[in-house]
Amino acid sequence: MPANLFGFDIVLIIVLFLAILVIFSGVKTVPQGYNYTIERFGKYRKTLSPGLNFIIPFIDRVGHKLNMMEQVLDVESQEVITRDNATVTADGITFYQVLDAARAAYEVLGLQNAILNLTMTNIRSVMGSMDLDELLSNRDEINSRLLRVVDAAAEPWGVKVTRIEIKDINPPRDLVDAMARQMKAERDKRASILEAEGKRQSEILKAEGEKQSLILEAEGRRESAFRDAEAREREAEAEAKATKMVSNAISDGNVQAINYFVANKYVEAFRELANSRNQKTLILPMEASSLLGSLSGIGEIAKEAFGNDRKEPRSTGRVPDTGSTPGGDDA
Repeated sequence: MPANLFGFDIVLIIVLFLAILVIFSGVKTVPQGYNYTIERFGKYRKTLSPGLNFIIPFIDRVGHKLNMMEQVLDVESQEVITRDNATVTADGITFYQVLDAARAAYEVLGLQNAILNLTMTNIRSVMGSMDLDELLSNRDEINSRLLRVVDAAAEPWGVKVTRIEIKDINPPRDLVDAMARQMKAERDKRASILEAEGKRQSEILKAEGEKQSLILEAEGRRESAFRDAEAREREAEAEAKATKMVSNAISDGNVQAINYFVANKYVEAFRELANSRNQKTLILPMEASSLLGSLSGIGEIAKEAFGNDRKEPRSTGRVPDTGSTPGGDDA
């Protein structure tokens, strides 16, 4: 009897151990950021999400453990021939995220390798359809085209390609030197054009200024000539009026009017003689007394012209005969 009890205890312990083993084999803990696929007899059954999960021991098993976080793939450098037959070396980087664990596990074999080769193939396709200058200046367009193509191709695998970036595009050294010379020549050309344009604008502004100066000068000369003509016209009118008045005086029998003209011309000649630059010694002519007489005659005419009827005492030094010269000749 004690032997039977001992054997029963051993069996009970074994059964208890097997029960604990079965329970632990049916409990699956999935870490955050991962999904597990469950297979029953080799067929996909369900996907376990992060946390504590239970499966049927010895019937269900974990098929694939998939990382559901966004992942990064480095794209190796490769040679690309552009549309204008230039050879460049390009590499890049791809960001992707698994959205459907079952499709990523069972729709493609080697998910990362498939995405990597898909990206490399489309880099050659997209960059090969562009010229070198377009290739070097339109990286954003290249990235967007690659993203559209690769994401559409990876969508059946339950994968979302979030970003593709071209890191480096390296043309051959001789091509880089040629591009540098071309850029320098282009900049020199622009500098020459800007310098010539500046000179042209300067000449235009200078010519415009000279034109305005000549116009203003011509306007000044025209205004001056107009003023001179107006002055001469006024002077001529005054002279004509004076001549008319003298003529009227002569016709009325007033001989003093003749003395007015003689004295006027005499004074003008005497003034020119006095204002001469080379004249250092002024010699008065003998006819100076005639000049005084003429001035006296002008005074008489002025009295008559202004109607001055007042009688003033005459100066004792007045020459009695204003129309005669010292030699006795008539003026």
